[in-house]
Amino acid sequence: MHKVILLFTTSILCFSASGKEIEMWISSFQDQVYYEKMAKLFNDEAKTKFNLKIKAYGFREMPDKLGVALRSGQGIPDLVQLDETFFGVFLNGPSPFMDLKKLAKRSGLLKKLHPRRLEVFTYQNKLLGLPQSLSAMMLYYRKDLFDDFGIEPKDLKTWEDFRLVGEKLMDEHAQRFLALDGTLFDVFLRQKGSDLFSKDGTFLPDEDVAVEILTEFAEMSQAQITVMPDRGSIFDPVFFSGDLETGEVLCVAGADWYGLDLFQQFAPGMEGLWGMMPLPAWVDDKGKLGPRTATFAGQGLMICESSKNKKEAWSFVEFVMKNKESNAERFLQGNSFPAFLPSWKDQRLLKDHEYFEQSMGQLLVELADEIPPVVVDPRRPQAIFLMQENYFGSVMFGALTPRDAIDQYKEAMKQSWGRN
Repeated sequence: MHKVILLFTTSILCFSASGKEIEMWISSFQDQVYYEKMAKLFNDEAKTKFNLKIKAYGFREMPDKLGVALRSGQGIPDLVQLDETFFGVFLNGPSPFMDLKKLAKRSGLLKKLHPRRLEVFTYQNKLLGLPQSLSAMMLYYRKDLFDDFGIEPKDLKTWEDFRLVGEKLMDEHAQRFLALDGTLFDVFLRQKGSDLFSKDGTFLPDEDVAVEILTEFAEMSQAQITVMPDRGSIFDPVFFSGDLETGEVLCVAGADWYGLDLFQQFAPGMEGLWGMMPLPAWVDDKGKLGPRTATFAGQGLMICESSKNKKEAWSFVEFVMKNKESNAERFLQGNSFPAFLPSWKDQRLLKDHEYFEQSMGQLLVELADEIPPVVVDPRRPQAIFLMQENYFGSVMFGALTPRDAIDQYKEAMKQSWGRN
């Protein structure tokens, strides 16, 4: 997940010595650098004195601290940058976030932000946050080793194609193909036309599809076509310096920010070796190729309902979401590819990226219309982390059958929430 492996830091930055102070909580130091620059740009362009007090926390630490502040009613910030993975935590009851739908409609953002990403922060017909990143998944692959083994990206259109190539790699070269972990389970679900929840709130509405996905990747794991990292996470710095740098695997799936941030931070010496391509897809019963991407994680901006500075907070949020330089900087500083559609015409986002020697922007624009929807539910964060931490690895290592894992998964969710 975005920034999950960054060191937890807390820091404060204030702009200007006068005017109303706006407090913003974010979940990474790198994003603090970005917002420092954006606050200055906002002041320069709006000819105002906007005081932004930023508190930067760790990826998991910030939602915990926000929950404490909301329960106690003390120290609640005006603005929050929250990852979609944790968004559901704050939906079990009256939302603490302001409904932005009317403001977003008036500003034109409702039509200018990618609709699949707006849905991620919409619940009970209220728009509770604005998406900053597209967060579309792709397959990162070793260009040099693909050449050595005679693999063409165009030959990996489906997961069945992928399995067949992986079998040949193992048979002829004892080479593993793909690294994966439990964060990919709900990505695969959406890629295959399902989700963790249905719109009526049913958990795992297509249970057979969930079992099929686990079965397919468990079989590839047993054949050593796929591999779980030693420490269980494709976000661990050791995974980059180990499995990726040594060529233990040839591919890893990740969102835009995975390549923009983590690759360059933890494998800087591999510049030029990695390429990008769409995810392999599944073929439906009618022979139609499914989506070649899905989304995972990604930040959104929320205004807390209790804020006394909503007008000022919205002015800054609107600026960050719409400004040309703001969107370009988010990409160029290695954060993410923006969800603001007009920014996709900016050549700075479309040119070849130095690290990959390929245009990430053009690939993402190509895949954007294929992004499947996400069903928002208050139980979604728990469902995501339960699969990641308790079941996915157990199935890949053969400790649980896919059927048993799904049965236990459903029972655990039922015990927690009292319903399926």
